[in-house]
Amino acid sequence: MNTGAVNADVTAAQVKLYTQELKMPGLRHHFEEIAREARANGESHEAYLVACLRAEIESRREHRLQDRLKQARFPQRKTLEEFDFTLVPSVPKEEVIHLGTAEFVRARENVIFLGASGTGKTHLAQAIGQAAIYAGVRVRFMSAVVLAQELLSAQDEHRLPRYLKTWQRTDLVIIDELGYLGLGPGGPLLFQFFAERYEKASVLVTSNLEFSRWSEVFGDPVLTAALLDRLTHHSHILVFEGESYRFRESQGRKTKNQRNP
Repeated sequence: MNTGAVNADVTAAQVKLYTQELKMPGLRHHFEEIAREARANGESHEAYLVACLRAEIESRREHRLQDRLKQARFPQRKTLEEFDFTLVPSVPKEEVIHLGTAEFVRARENVIFLGASGTGKTHLAQAIGQAAIYAGVRVRFMSAVVLAQELLSAQDEHRLPRYLKTWQRTDLVIIDELGYLGLGPGGPLLFQFFAERYEKASVLVTSNLEFSRWSEVFGDPVLTAALLDRLTHHSHILVFEGESYRFRESQGRKTKNQRNP
């Protein structure tokens, strides 16, 4: 019997047991590979320990990143690199790239995208949100109508203050498609939602309506004016002008497929 091999197996089993007990999955999965490399390179025990701890830290960072991406609830995973800025020349690429650094979130500023349907607002909103997550920001994506419905439900169930409090842990809330449908009784509640976040945390809003028509959504010109006063204070406003981004993108794919049947 190879005593050395048996001892090594026992030691590996102990390490796996201890790392499981200590909730260190990164170390559990990588310690043997790190040990082989350390022996091959003649590294010290301290260097091996540092490598093990680094593996655990990287594992936890990746796990936290994946959790935040899941919690954001993006309909699709979009990136800034995928967006063709030449199709929407009114949108300054440099400013959008800077928004992806999440500096505006740390400064507690807002972002508002205005423009016709299909011009790429939702794509860039998700891309900025995803980039912000990689920068360490907690993000949540939701359509304006769904958020208004959830606020109404919370009010009907007498848990609105508690519901609003749950959003305090979210650094950036992306509210998509404001203006596509009226909010009815949810309008004042959405105003309250924005008011709760004013100068405390950031929102990114996409809308197909210019500001002068937002009262059609909220149903109250005075409330709308108060909302815009808060929302546009410390904000980045980008206007998406031009032909539908989705239409031109789909036409480009169609042309490509015709050329390469």
